[in-house]
Amino acid sequence: MQNFNKDEYKKYLRKYSQANGPSGMEDEVRDLLIEDLKPYADRIWIDSMGNVISLKKGVSGKKLMIAAHMDEISLIVKYIDDNGFLRFSPVGGWNERILPATRVKVRTNKGDWIPGVIGVKPPHLITPEEEKKVIEMNKLFIDVGASSRQEALSMGIEHGSRVLLDYDFADLIGNRVTGKAFDDRAGLVVALKTFMEVEPNDIDLYFVATVQEEVGLKGARTSAYQISPDVAIALDVTTANDVPDVDEQDQVAKLGKGPAIKIIDGRSGSGLITNTAVLEKMISVAKERGIPYQAEVLTGGTTDSSAIQLTKEGVPAGTISIPARYIHSPVEVIDLVDIHYSVELLKAFYESLKPEWIDSIKEKIIK
Repeated sequence: MQNFNKDEYKKYLRKYSQANGPSGMEDEVRDLLIEDLKPYADRIWIDSMGNVISLKKGVSGKKLMIAAHMDEISLIVKYIDDNGFLRFSPVGGWNERILPATRVKVRTNKGDWIPGVIGVKPPHLITPEEEKKVIEMNKLFIDVGASSRQEALSMGIEHGSRVLLDYDFADLIGNRVTGKAFDDRAGLVVALKTFMEVEPNDIDLYFVATVQEEVGLKGARTSAYQISPDVAIALDVTTANDVPDVDEQDQVAKLGKGPAIKIIDGRSGSGLITNTAVLEKMISVAKERGIPYQAEVLTGGTTDSSAIQLTKEGVPAGTISIPARYIHSPVEVIDLVDIHYSVELLKAFYESLKPEWIDSIKEKIIK
């Protein structure tokens, strides 16, 4: 495998996954990204939504937009009881089964993060009927060690304080790593490394690190309207369900088998149906360069490309997905080989673009 620098990918993924970036509060991730982008971009700016937009200028005026989101799922404090326990609501899509006994960190009004744990009624008080059910979020609480509401307030916790999973990046065997927020810091690393490594050609390359993807693809929607790209590729993760008790037909993607080229997503195709020409070009360049890939048919969930494709008169769009196990949990798992090949595929796609090909997939005047 040529040019696979495991330590380099690991360095960037660790840095970005351990940064704090709840939806609407992506500042910490944004600051790291701007510093990494400065040596490589002709122009960088932050728009009014908070998206980071960087540009490598081409010569034809044609525009490729690549997008990866900075935000991660979070919780938000909605009530502090008299004993100092925090009740909370979700921000983004959560699986309630993973929450009990999870370590978290709570953002104070001073910008600090303090540790806590998600607690629940003790097991010896749970009824047989309750044992069979997933504990609903409104039955859970966060314990930060406070003994009263006033003590919690004095720590800087208040209604609206954000809460994130509190787990460190860690190595597994071989090229596999685990951590929180690989959705979508893995995609962010792919987009960043591609932007750093490609040489500008005929096509303007816009890299947009988007905000608030987890709560409605909001940053992608507004940034695409501003840029008005000719073609777009989103970078995100997809579910690698190659685990016990999942039939092969339901696995979607597997770790270590290369990036997944998305064909369709959303419930019954309500998300993205990849533009045929974009899909064929991604597959073609992957084959030409010997890049392993997987075909992705995802029956739920979607990415920034769903919003981008609906911008103005419409944008031909696709998605390159990094397979990830246990998405939206504190222990997501990816294979760094898939990161590498995703970078190689995105670079190859950009390098293959010609103005005449873009013209051929845009609006056609019949009469």
